[in-house]
Amino acid sequence: MGAFVAEVEKNSIAQELEIVQGDEIVTIDGIAPKDLIEYRYLMMNEEITIVVKKTNGELEEIEIEKDFEEDLGIIFESAVFDKIKLCANNCIFCFVNQQPKGMRETLYVKDDDYRLSYLQGTYVTLTNLTKSDRERIERDRLGPLYVSVHTTNPELRQKMLNNKMAGKIMDNLRWLKEIDIPIHAQIVLCPTYNDDLELERTLNDLKEIEDILLSVAVVPVGITQFRDTPLISVDKKVACRTIELIEEFNSAMGRAIACASDEFFLIAEKQVPEKRYYGDFAQLEDGVGALRLVLDDFAERKKNLPKSIENYKKMHLVTSVAAGTIFKDIVSQMNEIKNLDFRLEIIRSDFWGKDVCVTGLVVGQDILNQLMPKKDDIETVIIPSIMLKPLSENFLDDITVSDLKRQLECEVLIVEDIYSTKDIIKFALA
Repeated sequence: MGAFVAEVEKNSIAQELEIVQGDEIVTIDGIAPKDLIEYRYLMMNEEITIVVKKTNGELEEIEIEKDFEEDLGIIFESAVFDKIKLCANNCIFCFVNQQPKGMRETLYVKDDDYRLSYLQGTYVTLTNLTKSDRERIERDRLGPLYVSVHTTNPELRQKMLNNKMAGKIMDNLRWLKEIDIPIHAQIVLCPTYNDDLELERTLNDLKEIEDILLSVAVVPVGITQFRDTPLISVDKKVACRTIELIEEFNSAMGRAIACASDEFFLIAEKQVPEKRYYGDFAQLEDGVGALRLVLDDFAERKKNLPKSIENYKKMHLVTSVAAGTIFKDIVSQMNEIKNLDFRLEIIRSDFWGKDVCVTGLVVGQDILNQLMPKKDDIETVIIPSIMLKPLSENFLDDITVSDLKRQLECEVLIVEDIYSTKDIIKFALA
């Protein structure tokens, strides 16, 4: 690994210095930064000297004068420059272990790195923290952290994570409370393991760290067809009970702190809650509240929709089984605009299996397989950016946007803001 440049911002210091994609920042004032946290710390000087390894292998030393907190304008390939702290668990519900062979290598990396949790909101189990890790978290005030709690029952957590260190979760949470590091907690709900009474116990135990507990997200276990061992998926009964327990917890806490993910309400066949249920939408990346944001956004924007557009236009909006529930109504209302033919394409997850229905896991081959029979009727396809690897046009299976364009012989448009209907409406009315 290393501090490799992925992108350089326009009109930045890095651009002026002719730093380009593929270059590596080797040292800053003689120190090789281990991660983005240390890089930012080293940047907080008015005069710095950096050593850059160019793409041709040459080393270039550059002296820079800048404002104290001014950055160079570099986006790195990774937030960690040394070695990512890998997961020491073997969770019964691990999604990485439920993938087929032959996909790109990065999809099989199981990180459990507190630095990525702090920088990017990835979840950590706290089972692999060393003494120096703990010292750095306390010294550098690295919070909030996103913690995969799952259960506070020591024996059950050891069983679910297959790690004897996993039973110390409450000790770790009490330590974070002691040093005043806030957390966002996650519970992956696995029926017959940590649901019902065990979930109730976990939520009650979390009251002990109320001072640092910013939010709790409860999400259903994801089960693919590639599992080696059986696991039960969340059904309507479990979903309803989970929603009920969360409501009781929030009532006892006196604030909206815990939320069930959107999937629970779809499985329970309940309406997506109103905005107040989600508080400050702290765990959107975990599928908590995304549908409500989209619904509210469209409700506001539809007030300004035109009665008609000048020229006939046909567009196909691609989404997942889960999101399709709300987009059916949105598409129906969009089609009230004269000359607009808006069609919803709900993509089944043939690749992962029927129990995987979230948008971020839709693969390119499933889109191709299900749209190719309609190829002659397709002019424009709209897809959400969450289906693509960040800073790329690749789906999880490495089918690309260009592949869609070529094989479907159509235009493909990307919705960048997946929590808004702004881009969708813009494409339709352009």
